[in-house]
Amino acid sequence: MSTTAMAQAPLPTSSATAGSGGSAASGGTSASTVGVGATSAGEAGTSSSSSTGGSAAAAEGRTSTSSRVNGNDQNLNGMAKARAQDGGTWSDSKTKTKVKAGEVESRTKTMSHEPGEKPVKSTTTSSSAIPQ
Repeated sequence: MSTTAMAQAPLPTSSATAGSGGSAASGGTSASTVGVGATSAGEAGTSSSSSTGGSAAAAEGRTSTSSRVNGNDQNLNGMAKARAQDGGTWSDSKTKTKVKAGEVESRTKTMSHEPGEKPVKSTTTSSSAIPQ
């Protein structure tokens, strides 16, 4: 008597990705940020990643940027900020990215301003989830 083992087909891997980014510019200033996140689930378990970044420039004046990603076994949170200012003229961009429980969400807010004018604002959002 002989037996034949049949290989089981691996479970399909499902994934979700999302990202957003934006730029603001006014006068001699500009600021840009971007964020992206991804998660996947399959036979071997789950895996997630996230990345953020930003840049700022001013012809004269000051700039600041910061970027971080932190988290634990359950989630990842990323934040990027960029700001450029030249007197009363400035540009600002902020991106938040979250990866949690099979879902990814990213949102970018930008704003720029020149003295005597209303601020120009924009928001971009992207999200995705692993199908259940």
